[in-house]
Amino acid sequence: MTYDAVGQGSLDYLPCRYGTSKVLFRGPRKSLKKPYIAFFGGTETYGKFVAKPFPDLVEEQIGMTCVNLGCTNAGIEVFASDSYLTEIGAGAKVTVLQVLSAQNMSNRFYSVHPRRNDRFLKPSGLLEAIFRDVDFAEFNFNKHMLTHLNAVSPERFRTVREELQIAWVGRMRHLLGRIPGKTVLLWFGEADPDNRDNGMTHDPWLITREMIETLRNEVTEMVEVQASEHARSQGTIGMVFSEMERPAAQTMLGPVAHQEAAAALVPVLGKLVGHMV
Repeated sequence: MTYDAVGQGSLDYLPCRYGTSKVLFRGPRKSLKKPYIAFFGGTETYGKFVAKPFPDLVEEQIGMTCVNLGCTNAGIEVFASDSYLTEIGAGAKVTVLQVLSAQNMSNRFYSVHPRRNDRFLKPSGLLEAIFRDVDFAEFNFNKHMLTHLNAVSPERFRTVREELQIAWVGRMRHLLGRIPGKTVLLWFGEADPDNRDNGMTHDPWLITREMIETLRNEVTEMVEVQASEHARSQGTIGMVFSEMERPAAQTMLGPVAHQEAAAALVPVLGKLVGHMV
């Protein structure tokens, strides 16, 4: 294993489940009997290759239990379709929802795995009709499939893009509607939400500023964290991974970026839960 700048060791994610949910989350499993903050998110919230992801850092600084419900490669599907997870959100003092990519959810054009949302299952008849020249049996992952469709015909792909973006907003509204308490929408990544080129270079894929602003009146607060140049320049320093995992680790945000996310969240969450920080 590699643990840059700290020494060799192995990172144990202590995988656990909550209640009736079939989704495996990062442990240790936290108590839901006392006041807590819930974190819904993807790979960044989970903290892949990071010993202390930002939910842990927030817990240390606020002093309130933080339940990490981050799921690697998750889309909204994981949370919107799992009634127990929305119950956890409903029972939280505050629920933080990371802005997730738009491609990892079932829609009119294709379906995804209900728990491993990055997995492409099958196209709809509508998508096959739009892209008659594509063999969808070649694809296992959504990103691979969408990248190929965009390369085949950017003009035809525009219809797919628009459907995913409309579906994302609708699914987010549905999820937020099932969480009656305080909510924080978190943008956390390398990209600037105002400068997204085609929106398919950095996660969250296909999300625009306009889509985020559409939800402003449906959440309590919004927090944006674009990893600084300093954080991005750290590479894999402080991350934990095997040599086989190095290519994946090099694409992810490291400990400094997580510290920046925690620093942005702590004053907001502290105010919402009534703690002076």
